[in-house]
Parts: sequence; structure tokens; C-alpha cells
Amino acid sequence: MRTISRTYIAIFIVAPFLLLSALVWVMNSRQVPLLHSISAADPVSDKTITLFVPANPQASLPADGEDFVLQAIEEKFGVQVQLLSAPSGAAYAAELEAKLLANDPPDMWIEQSEDLGATLALYGVLADLGPYVSPASMPNYFKYWVTEKELKQYRIHNRFSRAPLPYDKNSYRSYYIRQDWLDALGLKLPSNYEEYIEVLHAFTYDDPDGNKLQDTYGFSVSGNSNSLTTDWPEYGLHGLVYPAYMSKDKLIDMESDLRMQAVVEDILKVVDAGVVDRDWFLNAGSAHVEKAIKGKIGIVFGQTAEFALDANPGSLQSLSRAYNPEANWVPFNPLGREPLGTIPSPGAPFVFSKKVVDKAPAKAKQIIAILDWLGSEEGFLLTHYGLEGKHYTRSGNTITLLNNSGPTVDSGDLDWLSIWRFFTPETPMALGLQIIDPRLTERDKQIREFLAQMPARPKLGVTLSPPIGIDVGVFRTKQNELLKKLLFYDKSGARWPEYHADLMNNYYGNEIIANFEQQVREAAQ
Repeated sequence: MRTISRTYIAIFIVAPFLLLSALVWVMNSRQVPLLHSISAADPVSDKTITLFVPANPQASLPADGEDFVLQAIEEKFGVQVQLLSAPSGAAYAAELEAKLLANDPPDMWIEQSEDLGATLALYGVLADLGPYVSPASMPNYFKYWVTEKELKQYRIHNRFSRAPLPYDKNSYRSYYIRQDWLDALGLKLPSNYEEYIEVLHAFTYDDPDGNKLQDTYGFSVSGNSNSLTTDWPEYGLHGLVYPAYMSKDKLIDMESDLRMQAVVEDILKVVDAGVVDRDWFLNAGSAHVEKAIKGKIGIVFGQTAEFALDANPGSLQSLSRAYNPEANWVPFNPLGREPLGTIPSPGAPFVFSKKVVDKAPAKAKQIIAILDWLGSEEGFLLTHYGLEGKHYTRSGNTITLLNNSGPTVDSGDLDWLSIWRFFTPETPMALGLQIIDPRLTERDKQIREFLAQMPARPKLGVTLSPPIGIDVGVFRTKQNELLKKLLFYDKSGARWPEYHADLMNNYYGNEIIANFEQQVREAAQ
């Protein structure tokens, strides 16, 4: 059955005729809850700027007197700033929705919903950023981070309601393997899928840790009890590259392609062979990485630059050494020179509350100025590395980190800086800066070199959004349901063409993919 749903609950509290219209609309679309609309009559504080951003759940801001970023902003711009945060994902979405429902929206927030704010923009919750975001008002933003073309691609419904955050243009997708296990078994680093499968068997059945027990597995992922996950190398084996790419003017959507039949078949082979963690589907979050840290898994997937660095005490490598000082994780590509992903495109946007902009446009200009400063060299250095002379030294464009500063290390009293980094990624080269981190080992440098030469498909050039009125979450939920059926009920990929037709015809798959393709074509113009 075809379904349509909305993300946010709405409570229309303006004119009676608008309320009546909304109620009629809901009655005609029973599964579509009301969208929240901010009343223009509600007051707006002109004393404090509130910013709401996703953050690491372990990080928390210090007292105001110790927050030198906050002090710098308030002194420079003559404003009071409240930086609010919540853990990225469901917790962030729930807290944002609560703020909208309470008619107390942040002045600015990072939009992480499935449609990246398209629904909120349609119903007037988001402000028009056109008068505010420009090369004149945000010179650093356009000089270092985002092009005017990329900004143009973020228009929705012929409105300019959102703007992309600065983003890292490098891909760090790679598999990591226990080199010390390979050495113990006399095996070489696998360079193709066939060799990878041989290693899975050896890591599972040949006692790679030498404890005389059969208590290890070759590979693991976390299925979170609801999905196949895109960490499996079998996707790439069949040409399905994360997250999507264009081929012959057609968009290849990694998880809904017809080639998923072969992907499922090959995943079933390694699962049936017993060389994959038997609890992979039940693993939640980073449970599979935790098992790898404890020496139970020999190959896992990583997506960040610091995933296995010695310089990062929270990395796979550092934590594994607490269990086994000989542990040595190295990156590799089980598919040889085949790409494991596309070059990143702009991701989540920042948005402003229409209520705030309409009633306090001067505040909107202040926020824009603050954001642009965060994207400047001065703001970048302060939020990423701390205070010059105390946390780093500078010679020309060379920044040498001192003590416990830096984004990839346990920075002690500076771990809270990760929250202030919400606006800029860890890419100092975008500003022409070279970072010298004395804690990086030769091994770390080799990992960075490996990741830098990993092949990647061309970027899409645009962040994909579903058509208005269609919830892509419903499509993805049905997709995952059908893939689970193949894995655990059919135990075969044979019926995927049949399931695929149902998914595309009855759950708006054709419309969603066609809309994605149109967005990519327009971005290329």
C-alpha cells in the first residue's frame, strides 16, 4: 500500500481559517500529522542567540569562564550566545521536535531530518536565507568552504531556506585488519575478494590469537536488529558504491538496486560458512567494533580519518592495545582498487527559524557573522586547536600542536571543543594550513597516506532529497523489511526482483529515485 507521512507534528495556532484548512488537510490524509507552525505573535528574545547542534554524547561545554570560544565570540560580536547540543541521531531529532512543538525554536540549528528540512521549509517554519547568505556577508564561507553553485543546489520549493555546512571533501572509507593475526598465520594482506574470503576462514578456524580456543571471527558489522548495513564488502563486490552514484545518466541507489540479489546471496555464503560474527544482526551501534577491540573480530569497517590512529587514544588501535599490546590494525581494500564510496557531497544544512528572522532580522545578521567567523582562519584555529602559545605554536602557515590539543587525541580539558567544531570539518588544508602533530606515529602517517590514495567515484554534487509529500523513511523501512525477509525467511536472494518491483511501485521508489536523478542533473548544469 502506498503511504505518505510527515516528520513533524503541527499545531496551527494562527487564524481560524488556517486551522480549519489544516484540519481538512489532515482528514484527507489520515497518516499525515499536522506540521508545527510558529506563531508570529510569540515573543522573540533579542538578548541571547541560541544555536542548536549535534554533538558527541561524551562532550560537554565547560563553565562560561573556561569557554574561551564563547568568550571570543561574545567579545567580538557584542552578543550573548547559548550553544545547545544533543547526541546526533534520534536524541537530537527528538529534542529539536520538542523545541518546535513548544514554540521555542532555536535561532539556528543543524537540520538532520530525512528530507533535510524540506517539509519544514514548505510549511513556513524555516526562514528565507537569501538576504543573509552571500559572498559579501560570508566571505570566509565562500572563500574556503562552499561554492555559490553548491549553495544554489540547496534551494527547495524555489526558496532559499537552508545552506550547506562546510564539509570534508575527502573519503576515509576503508576496511581494517589485524596485521598481527596475519603474521601469526603466515598470511599476506588480502588484495582481492577471493583472498579476503580465505582470510575470513583462517581468522575463524585457525586460532589467530593463539589461545587454543575457537573464539574469533573473521568479520563483523552491527545490524541494529533492523538492517543489512552498508559495511559489507559484498556491496562493492557487485559495483554498489556508498551511498549512490550516477551511471549512464541513471542514479544507482546502493541499497535498492536490483544487484542486491547477488549481494544477499554472497552475504549468505559467508554467514553460512560461519566466518562472520553470528550476532552481527543483533549488534547495536559500535558493538562490533567493541568486539574487535577485545580481540574477537579480525576485520571491521571504518569511516573516519582517526579510526585506527595511535594518536587517538579512543581509536580501534589504541583501545585494542589495552587488551593485547601486539595488536596492529592496518587499513586495506578487499576489492583491490575498486572504490568503496563516492567523493563526499555537501551534507546537513544549517537553517534559521522564520519566527526569529521575521521579528529580529538584526539577530539573523549577527548569527551569519558568527558562523562566517567560525569558518575563518581565526575561528578554525580556536575551535580546532585552542589558544596560540598555550595549545599550539605557529610559524607562517605551519601549526605545531602542543600538550593535549588537537581533534584526534584525548585533549583532556579541551574535549569540549568538538562541540564548537559543528561548523567546520577537520580539514586545515582548506585554509592552507599545515598541522604538525608530534603524537602522530610513523604508522599513523602510513595510514593517512593509504586513505589519501583510496579510489572514489565522482561525487553526486548535491544532497539528495525526496519529493515533497513523500517520506523516504517509509521507503527505506520497507526496503530493509524486504532485505531481512530475504536473509532470514527466504534465505536466498532469488525473490529480490519480485520484492524490488513491490518496493518501487507501491512505496514511491520510482518517484524517489527519479527525483534524486533530477536533482543530480540540475546540479551538473
